[in-house]
Amino acid sequence: MSEQQIKVAIADDHKIFRDGIRMALKDRPYLSIIWEADDGKDLMHKMKIKSPDVLLMDIRMPELDGTNAIGLIRKHHEEVKIIVLTMYDDQEMITKMMEMGANAYLTKTTDPDEIYQAILTCMNEDFYFNDLVNKAVLLKLQHKKTARQFYPNPVNFSEKELNILKCIAADKTTEEISKEVFLSPRTIETIRQKMKEKVGAKTIAGLVMYAMRNKLLD
Repeated sequence: MSEQQIKVAIADDHKIFRDGIRMALKDRPYLSIIWEADDGKDLMHKMKIKSPDVLLMDIRMPELDGTNAIGLIRKHHEEVKIIVLTMYDDQEMITKMMEMGANAYLTKTTDPDEIYQAILTCMNEDFYFNDLVNKAVLLKLQHKKTARQFYPNPVNFSEKELNILKCIAADKTTEEISKEVFLSPRTIETIRQKMKEKVGAKTIAGLVMYAMRNKLLD
């Protein structure tokens, strides 16, 4: 991790919760809380004045809720890492927010150590996948729910690549994928790396999120 401070902002309509998060993070290495917002409009106003590196954002907020704010943020502040921090653990909401552009999804019962780890991981690897997100992705595969299109020109994958991609999203090991598609583990690794390069993903999590946002897992 670089010595450069990570600029963090908090958007939540409950001051007590904002205070608790600020206190939990204030002495953590590399972090600096630059501002807080108490509703969606305040959030968008402050984003224009000073954009953070990481935004901790609730879903339900007055004036402009998180589901609308996230679309605006992704349109005008693509580089900001958005960590949803909410009381809702509904799996449909989780996939919706991740598809719309969130980099991580945490509940308000999450331990401060994990929130801190999620911030660092999002900065280093773009996404933080926890059990909540993993389970939601797997259920999406099982039920084939539709996802919104976010990239106008998605990469074209071969049928073989798509099969491997779905296996990756289903959390299968290289050995399991190898047996399922009748290719050697080394070949699977090579194809996986080429798929990451195609979409510009740094990690497998980034590759899976690209697939979700482009309806490749349906």
